[in-house]
Amino acid sequence: MLFDSHTHFNNEDLTSLERQALFYSVDSAVKEGRMAGAVDIGFDLPSSEMAAEHAGTWPWCYAAVGCHPHDAKTMDEEKLERIRQLAAEEKVVAIGEIGLDFHYDLSDRDTQREWFRRQIRLANELMMPITIHAREADQEVMDILKEEGAFSEERKKHFGHAGVLLHCFSGSAELGKQYVKMGAYISVAGPVTYKNNRKTVAMVAAVPIERLLVETDAPYLTPVPFRGKRNTPLFVEYTARKVAEIKEMSFEETAAITRENAMRFYGISE
Repeated sequence: MLFDSHTHFNNEDLTSLERQALFYSVDSAVKEGRMAGAVDIGFDLPSSEMAAEHAGTWPWCYAAVGCHPHDAKTMDEEKLERIRQLAAEEKVVAIGEIGLDFHYDLSDRDTQREWFRRQIRLANELMMPITIHAREADQEVMDILKEEGAFSEERKKHFGHAGVLLHCFSGSAELGKQYVKMGAYISVAGPVTYKNNRKTVAMVAAVPIERLLVETDAPYLTPVPFRGKRNTPLFVEYTARKVAEIKEMSFEETAAITRENAMRFYGISE
């Protein structure tokens, strides 16, 4: 069985009918034994509230709550307090996705930095896992995580790892190995299947399978052979198959290990 460690049932472009159809398709896959579950990841306050609602509705769905760097400009104290409240709900399993995005700069960089730091501190206070978005800001993301204690001995003792997940990781093999050494997990999405993406293939080859997760980031980043179509959690299979190929492992073993890794990271019981 597969586990989609990062998806967006809460995407604002989905109509209510499309969202309902998506949930039923994944529910069928769970009942058929093809999938074990998925985490609906918040990117602002409304999407975090929606993710928590979804997690409360579907037994196999879990939620992360937080504010993406694109939406950092929308944050204030009241919204941070609401995220804190949502984080206390039973099936909310992480703070995220949070981080820095210097590619689009949809929020100014100082605002991104401020709310990234504030949300790491919240995760530390609540002792919750953190799901990280980093784009064209790899070194600064790592520096801030270190400065804010995301790799502290206290977190490692609590989780058995640092409780840090680099979502849709696009960094180098060397950076991936550094993160793993500090206790982080690495999540791989559809781009690993793209023909010329040698960097991610090299990273997957270098990082131990015990620290790899698979995800879709649906509806974005659709893997080959469906690239160009809207992504869905069901397509996580194709990312897992590519990881299996790189690791020279069976698909079944790769699916099982990445599922176990995801559930361990998020603290989800069987």
